Amino acid sequence: MNIKEYAKKNHVPIIQDGGLDFILDVIKDRHCRSILELGTAIGYSAINMAAVFDDIVIDTIERNDEMYAKAAENIAQANLADRIHVYHQDIKEFQTDKEYDLIFVDAAKGQYYNYLNQFIDNLSKDGIMIFDNLEFHGMVKDPSLTSNRNTLSLIKKIRKFRELVQEDERFDIMIHEDIGDGILVLCRRKK
Repeated sequence: MNIKEYAKKNHVPIIQDGGLDFILDVIKDRHCRSILELGTAIGYSAINMAAVFDDIVIDTIERNDEMYAKAAENIAQANLADRIHVYHQDIKEFQTDKEYDLIFVDAAKGQYYNYLNQFIDNLSKDGIMIFDNLEFHGMVKDPSLTSNRNTLSLIKKIRKFRELVQEDERFDIMIHEDIGDGILVLCRRKK
């Protein structure tokens, strides 16, 4: 069973095809070689990103024990353990001095602004950050699609994140609502 089939069968959230295709194109167009991924899940996106160029190095963080173990297994089976380094810890605890060409954020949606501020200094001068799930299955645009209180709270946090980055003069952003589950691309504004 391939990783995508495993994810579907076991209800593991992985990036949608359109979002993944977009990120792979960004990696090719911008010649990204160093990537930080926040939220490994089972390694699906990291393995696909590492396949773009044979010298890409990825640091990826996953706190869930089962996901971490499955990601490590999938990465080893793909013969990419030398280029994809999986850190088993909470993202808030991860610290590094490395700079990355791309920081891909697909973790706790309510923490996106905190992650932005935590890792902005790790973004290379011309690097970009990509945030997934900015539409959250259409519910950001239409909250009536759910009556779940926790989901409604999460939707508010995603909306607030979008407002904050749109108002933040440090960054240029592009929101692609129609790609995957909504993608936000952010880069430092040139001075």
